Amino acid sequence: MMRVLSPVLIGLMLLSVHTEKTMKLTLEKNFLNIPVKAGADKGWLSLTVDGKAVKTFEVEIAPGKPDFWANVDIRAYKGKEAVLRMDQLPEDSEALEGTTQSDEAKSLEGAYQESLRPQFHFSPRRGWTNDPNGLVYYKGEYHLFFQHNPFGTGWGNMTWGHAVSRNLVHWQELPPAIEPDNLGAIFSGSAVVDTDNTAGFQKGAEKPIVAIYTAAGGSSPESEGQPFTQCLAYSTDRGRTWSKYEGNPVLKHIVGANRDPKVAWHAPTRRWVMALFLDGHEYGFFASPDLKEWDHLHNIAVPGCGECPDFFETPVDGESDNRKWVWTAANGMYLVGSFDGQKFVSETPLQQADYGANYYAVQSYSDMPPSDGRRIQIAWMNGGSYPGMPFNQQMSFPCELTLRAAPDGLRLFRWPVKEIRRLYRKTHRWKNIPLNPDEPFLPGLSGSLFDIRAEFEAGDAAGFGFRIGGASVLYRVQEKTLSCLSRSAPLEPEKGRIRLRLLVDRASLELFGNGGRVSMTSCFLPGEGGLEMIASGGPAKVVSLEISEMHSAW
Repeated sequence: MMRVLSPVLIGLMLLSVHTEKTMKLTLEKNFLNIPVKAGADKGWLSLTVDGKAVKTFEVEIAPGKPDFWANVDIRAYKGKEAVLRMDQLPEDSEALEGTTQSDEAKSLEGAYQESLRPQFHFSPRRGWTNDPNGLVYYKGEYHLFFQHNPFGTGWGNMTWGHAVSRNLVHWQELPPAIEPDNLGAIFSGSAVVDTDNTAGFQKGAEKPIVAIYTAAGGSSPESEGQPFTQCLAYSTDRGRTWSKYEGNPVLKHIVGANRDPKVAWHAPTRRWVMALFLDGHEYGFFASPDLKEWDHLHNIAVPGCGECPDFFETPVDGESDNRKWVWTAANGMYLVGSFDGQKFVSETPLQQADYGANYYAVQSYSDMPPSDGRRIQIAWMNGGSYPGMPFNQQMSFPCELTLRAAPDGLRLFRWPVKEIRRLYRKTHRWKNIPLNPDEPFLPGLSGSLFDIRAEFEAGDAAGFGFRIGGASVLYRVQEKTLSCLSRSAPLEPEKGRIRLRLLVDRASLELFGNGGRVSMTSCFLPGEGGLEMIASGGPAKVVSLEISEMHSAW
């Protein structure tokens, strides 16, 4: 006969098995290294110094060999006595004792050499990542902040991770920039260079970089009962260290889980403008002279869109005297229109920027120098799979956005930034290759890192394209559609030809059609099979083909 235990008895049994564990230690080094393992016992770990919890995070702490080491910066507390405390550990667990101190952040061997590690797309050394945040350029450096869980490969402990690059290809990961506090976890937002010191944060010669982010109340024990609000943090040393504004929040709770502020400078009115996701499909616009006091301007409702707005001005067809404002949502859907400092008015129907399965939370760089003038965008390639890896998720490759007058109206084009050429190892070229349905063309190249450019004439073919790692990229002639990994996009031929470009990197494939008129951003786990070019239903011709084998950026 089955014995049914009462909920009270079950609770008592759990209490007898799991308990709070503590460890006293003197903080002598720069970093505290926490062993992390997916599936291990999970609980809230806090570091208490002078009776105050200075770090609190949720972690799966490894009882044995870790998947990776989570590094906690303890330099500010050197020489002090501390207590490390974690709830919900088994009584016999010695996992807490696996914590170590070191002068350099401890890591496992082989970082960035793992089998599924992207080799020219950014991913953090360890832990989870999602939305790109605070994309800003300052004094020769591209700053990439990102939603980051340094303590696990699943979503949680949202922190702004931080990396910098001088060329958008080679990235150096820095310590986390903004960490959770009693207002909540650090959700998405943007960053600007406050050139005129409107917020008054400047202390020396360096212009302040100011981050505007969402504090997600209720996301941790210390923020219980707090709502979602908008806050500031700033750096006066080129983004190396960050201070939170003492007057946070600068924009109090409005509705729901209002979040993801994107801020830009509006020169004619000499004010900052903010686009903010409110709730459902509604977004708000706000203005401020100093980043601290914000006035509501108006709202827009955009069905089918939610989260992570971007808002920027850009020229049409490169003409500086013909400029439009572009608003985008997390899923890359966008509107083009005018903004007079008070109201954004859309002049186009809602358009789709990318047709792939893994393109989300898109954001573009602010404060690009006039001598460059590009609008550069990065997306989170959401939903990728990286089994057995010490990291989870990746960014798209940076793309230049251009607004062009197309036959069907103003449209955004996306194209990989020119800096990708820094990674070219060897380029192979072919011309006028016949493609028959029963005779695929095999370039005979091995590897998993390619930049492929091809121009096709359809001839009598019903379809043509590529097969790579078991995935098919196919243009269907009659339907005038481009398909990749179960997604499709409309694409009209240009002068009877189709131009395709593929970026292939370990666990991702980014596809661009006709110079960026269409893009498809996708993750996939490659299977059997190399690279081949195919046709179906009749012969086609490859007018030109260039394949660049790529170096790793790491």
